[in-house]
Order: sequence, then C-alpha cells, then structure tokens
Amino acid sequence: MSTATSSTGTAAGGREPGIVLLFVGLMLSMLLAALNQMILSTALPTMVGELNGVDQMLWVITAYILAATIVMPVYGKLGDLMGRKNLLLLAIAIFMAGSIVGGLAPGMNWLIFGRAIQGLGGGGLMILSQAIIADVVPARERGKYMGFMGAVFALASVAGPLLGGWFTEGPGWRWMFWINMPLGLTAMVVVLLFLHLPQRPRKRVRLDITGMMLLAVGTTALVLVGTWAGTKFGWSSPQILGLLGLTAVSAVAFVLVECRAEEPVLPLYLFRERNFVLTTSGGLLIGVTMFGAIGYMPTYLQMVTGASATNAGLLMVPMMGGMLLTSIIDGQLVSKTGRYKWMPIAGAYSVAAGLLLLSLITPSTPVVLICLFLSLMGIGLGLSMQILVLIVQNSFPNSVVGTATASNNFFRQIGASLGSAIVGSLFTARLASLLTERLPADGARTQGGINSLTPELVYTLPEAVQNPIVQSYNDALTPLFLYMVPLAIAAAVLLSFVREIPLATVIERDAEPEPEPEPEPEPEPEPDGKATAARKART
Repeated sequence: MSTATSSTGTAAGGREPGIVLLFVGLMLSMLLAALNQMILSTALPTMVGELNGVDQMLWVITAYILAATIVMPVYGKLGDLMGRKNLLLLAIAIFMAGSIVGGLAPGMNWLIFGRAIQGLGGGGLMILSQAIIADVVPARERGKYMGFMGAVFALASVAGPLLGGWFTEGPGWRWMFWINMPLGLTAMVVVLLFLHLPQRPRKRVRLDITGMMLLAVGTTALVLVGTWAGTKFGWSSPQILGLLGLTAVSAVAFVLVECRAEEPVLPLYLFRERNFVLTTSGGLLIGVTMFGAIGYMPTYLQMVTGASATNAGLLMVPMMGGMLLTSIIDGQLVSKTGRYKWMPIAGAYSVAAGLLLLSLITPSTPVVLICLFLSLMGIGLGLSMQILVLIVQNSFPNSVVGTATASNNFFRQIGASLGSAIVGSLFTARLASLLTERLPADGARTQGGINSLTPELVYTLPEAVQNPIVQSYNDALTPLFLYMVPLAIAAAVLLSFVREIPLATVIERDAEPEPEPEPEPEPEPEPDGKATAARKART
C-alpha cells in the first residue's frame, strides 16, 4: 500500500513548526549511535592487547551489533503503539549506562557486557530517529533529510576513528566511553525541549512478548553459528547443529506466534509488499559487506601499513567522505526529481568493485591506492543505505512506518551481525593459524603471547619476527573481501526488481476511528438554499 496516493495528511508544503530544531535533536541521537559504532575501530588492537583478549576481539563489535539488532523491531512496534519521544529518551539513557560499564571495564568480559548494553540503547537511537522524520516530513521531501542523516553517519564514521586514535594515543581508550556522557545529556535536553510530535490515539494492546523472546533467541543462535562454525566448533559438531536447530525451531515458532498476535512485533503482512522484500534482502547483503569490511580495516591499516591509531582513522576518511558526499547529493536529487531506483543498484555495484580491489592489496600496496579503493566502497554505501529506508517508508502508511522501518533495519543489522561475526571469526582464526605457522618458536614471546600483540609492540620486534606478523595480518583479511563480492552483486540484482512508486507528498495520519455520534433527528424540509446553509453549518 503506497502513501503516494493518500488523500489525507500533512501536505508537503505544510512544514511542521520547529522542524529544524527537531532535526538537530534527531541528528544528535543518530550521532551517538553512529559515533559509537566506529570510534572503537582504531583503538581495538590496543584495547584487546591491554586486556589480553585478541582472541575475543570480534565480540567487542559483535556484542553491540547483536544487541542493537534484537531490540530494533521492539522499538519500532512500541513507537507505533505508544509514541516515540519517551522511547527515544529511554534509549539514550540505556546507551549512557552501557558507556559507564565499558568505561570502567576491568577486563574483556566487562567490556563486551558494556558494549551489549550500549547496543540495547543504540538500536533504538537508529530506528526512532528515522521513524520520527517520517512522522513530520512527507516522503517526497524526506529524501534530503534522510540524506543528511546518512551524512551524519558518514561524518561520525570519519570522526569516530580519528577520536578513537586520539584517545588511544592521548588520555586513553576509556575516554571513548566517557565522551558519550556530555553527548547523551545534550541529546536528552534537545529532545525534551524541541521534539514535539503529533499526538497518537491511545489504545490498550497486549504486547507481543512471546514474539519478542523468540526473535531474540533465534537471532542470537544464528549469530553464534556465524561466529563459532568452522572455527571454535566444526560445522557438524553438536554445538553448531544444536544452534542451527534452535534457529529453525525459533523461526517456525515465531511465524506461528505472529499469525495469532494482536500486535505482532514483526507483522507478516509486511512481506506481501514486493518492495519491502527486495529492499530488505538487498539491505541484508549490503550490511554483511559493510560491517565485514569496515570493522577490521583500521586494524589492518595499523598492523600492516604501520599507521598509528590516529593515522589509521585519517586513512578511513576517503571512504566516509565518499559516503557523506553521495548521501547528501542523492537525497537532494530524490527530493528534486522523485526518481530513486537507480541509486541503490549503482551503489551495490560500486561496493562490489571496492571489495574486489581491496582483495588485491598487499603490504607493499601504496596507501593512496588503498584509500582510493575505500572511497569507491564509500560512494556505493552512500548511494544505497538511506534510499532503501525511504523506499520502505514510502510503501506503508504512517501508522506502521516505525514497524516497517525497524523490520527493514532489523534484517540489515542481521547482515551486519553476520558480516561482523563471520569475517571476525574467520579473520581471527586465520590470523592465529598463520602466526603459529610462520613465527619463530620464540618470536613473539611476550606476556600473553600472540593474544597481546599491539601495533606498538609489533614494530619494536626484530624484522625477522615483524615481517611474518605483517604478512599474516594481510593474508588473513584480504581474501575475505573477495568472498563478499558476490553478495554485493546479488544485492544489485535483487534491487533491480524494485518498483519505483511515486513518492508521497502528504503524511497519512491513520488515527483510531472516533465513536460514531448518536444519530440526529432529521430536520424539517427546507427550501434548497436554507438546506444547503444548514448542511454547511453542521460540517
């Protein structure tokens, strides 16, 4: 059902009052989540080295993404039912609580736990910010706003690695958690003062608690399969087969529960909409490639090229700069022309080209070429990510836009979780195997062994030890980029079947129908002119 033909709602020209201040608040909320996803990337080698947890490195990223993924549909559904402002404030508070746990973490387990709490808040920040824009801006104008929100993510992705490097080399990596305190408080104040949303009709509903629990169990089991299969456990081991069975049983039970739920957390009718299925599938595949590449590239740059943590962040600027530029430009083009189908298709092919080129790099590849390949991937991500959300929102009425947005992002984050987990798992397993095979027997005899290797330590080692380490990091990661190329191409093929529905120029308000008034007695017959006047007076 497209809102393009809606006859009720807020006209495109009827701008909600205070839209600029409202948008500032949403951008601050998005900044919190986006900054946190990237700020740890340049500090990751130092963090896990200091806490003796190189073998647990992938969980620092995966814990956040997994937690955020699980709660996205919950935030989306609750926002549609109860309103989004208070939920957004709650998400910010949870995110700040996780930052405190991470900042005080004495070891890897507490660090991972803090990241998981951050994810429980971060999932809400992402979903609610996107859904609130749909509450106040029609789809035809929404492109430029969504473009700027994509640019915020890109900007945070540039600032994140830079800040991460600066904190690591300066006051310490724990300040990457403490910086969320002033940002979170500022976002809360702005939301409280300036976020005024249309009133939603209150209705008593029974929350889909069973569906939420099954969704969490199935998602967790699936990500654990991606994390452990082929590395910690064999594919035919009882543990992996058990997790696969748990995933399948949870999925079947979830579908049965959703068919009967009064307010399903992930309504099955969404999947009857062709554009939702195609954009969700394409977004999942792009999510795998995006987080599979971004999560470990700063580590590669530090360990292979010898860049400092700060410089590794700077070397990611071309990628995020391409994403920032194309996010803004394609948002403006969508609002101006109303055409959008070609953008995510071109973006997916650009991501595929960038991954292919990255798979060819070696320790001797000039850094400028690596930056060029990263920028090509960034251009592709900027062309696709926010436009896919816009396509979904344009396919459903405003009354379920939060649920539709959250469901689309949920599957994209499933891709991100799998991408981060699988790439991280394969990377760490391959790295450990290559280091064990190539290093001299006493080559890396440091406290904690190979699990305590940091960039600073590596480049103080003798050349006979340093070179195998550098080559091992390269050979452990670059083949994984090649494995992801078919996924990006498959996303482009799927997105080519999207129907380009005209963008809505109004916001459809599906309010709860009011009780019908008692029938009034028929008026006495009047002359035509008086009858007309009476009818006008009643309406």
